Amino acid sequence: MYSLLITARELQQLQQQGTPCAVLDCSFDLMKPELADGLFEATHIAGALPASLDKDLSTHDPDQAVNGGRHPLPKREIVAQWLGRLGIHNGMQIVVYDRNKGHYCGRLWWMLKWLGHDAVAVLDGGLQAWEASGGALASGPAPSGMPAQFELKAPLRQLVLTDQVSTELGKPTQTVVDARAGARYRGEVEPLDPVAGHIPGALNRPFTENFTEDGFFKSAAMLKAEWDKVLAGRAVSSVVHHCGSGVTATPNVLAMELAGFGPTALYAGSWSEWSSTPGMPCAQG
Repeated sequence: MYSLLITARELQQLQQQGTPCAVLDCSFDLMKPELADGLFEATHIAGALPASLDKDLSTHDPDQAVNGGRHPLPKREIVAQWLGRLGIHNGMQIVVYDRNKGHYCGRLWWMLKWLGHDAVAVLDGGLQAWEASGGALASGPAPSGMPAQFELKAPLRQLVLTDQVSTELGKPTQTVVDARAGARYRGEVEPLDPVAGHIPGALNRPFTENFTEDGFFKSAAMLKAEWDKVLAGRAVSSVVHHCGSGVTATPNVLAMELAGFGPTALYAGSWSEWSSTPGMPCAQG
């Protein structure tokens, strides 16, 4: 079972062995979401299924949403039903990837852990690594599969909501880590949300710093050293990750686990929900 990362070669070996495996393509363009389907149809790992951030990994129906913000999480049962329609069941090794240097596939990795499914891994290096390894590619729409039953189990990762973050704000029991770029964290620019700045007291660890230039995660030793510097002695159990809308914070969650720290919490509503909630304090600088 692969539960954090998987290499292109390891995925090829699983496929050659006939291991029940589902591969999901989470490629996306945040500024042009309508391009997601076209990206998949242009080229993808042979046999992969599409997973759209806007249509599948988020919901815009308040009755189906767990939280607010720009990309609200669908309720767990809604996600399980979607997986079942794709033909994915609990006995499968699931592999998620994108072509965006890991920006988006971490969201589905985290969601599957939240559903209680541990056998899910991010393809290290994404589609580019798969191509470089000589992996089979395909184009066109995804084939329709036989429906399956995906059963919910106890969550393996912790979801934190706005009122919980607010209640613990400023206490040593909570360390908020903001995964956005430094300029957005400081409030110098804000291209997406109504207010610029950050949650008071939050630390800043841009999620892009977990990757090498070619889109692979850094070594465990390097991640450990960098995260030790970020936390500066704060308790790992106190960490709550967030970003703009609960998507790019997930590489920080994964990076801490790769570094050996163990699971940490995610505030999925993130800055987009916090900054639009009346009465929530905002800081700059």
